[in-house]
Amino acid sequence: MTTTIDIDVRLDSPQWQARLPDAEARCGRLAATALEAVDLPDGVVELSIVLADDEAVRALNKGWRGKDAPTNVLSFAALDEEDAPLVEGAPLLLGDVILAFETCAAEASDQGKSLEDHFSHLVIHGVLHLLGFDHEDEEEAIEMEALESALLASLGIADPYGDEEEDEGP
Repeated sequence: MTTTIDIDVRLDSPQWQARLPDAEARCGRLAATALEAVDLPDGVVELSIVLADDEAVRALNKGWRGKDAPTNVLSFAALDEEDAPLVEGAPLLLGDVILAFETCAAEASDQGKSLEDHFSHLVIHGVLHLLGFDHEDEEEAIEMEALESALLASLGIADPYGDEEEDEGP
């Protein structure tokens, strides 16, 4: 048996389509890249990505994390619960990744990055959270950032954590 990946992308903010016309297709490719970094079980693996705006993400952030502000990306991992149901033969539900357009676009501009590259980083970052990666302590952060950097490099995207002066490129 093999693994089948089912990625549902929902476009809730038209701003994504206006600035990144291929945002939905990109999500599929980027999520698949992140998922290839781990050994997935045979069968169907499902996740969703929602391309939202700051208002929607702010409401989620307030309701779930007690933070009354938008953030760039939120991940809601279905496997965070130790007693999450794993039913043989049923799809493995990884969870949801939600991105906020205005915050992502502002960060890309502030950091001198293209929206495409910053978006790519955040989708991969969010999917890695669904897979159990985190950055709560320094050791976890180093591991997660190294994996993100390697995955982005495989796509020809510069290290989002690196110093531009140290970038030696190919």
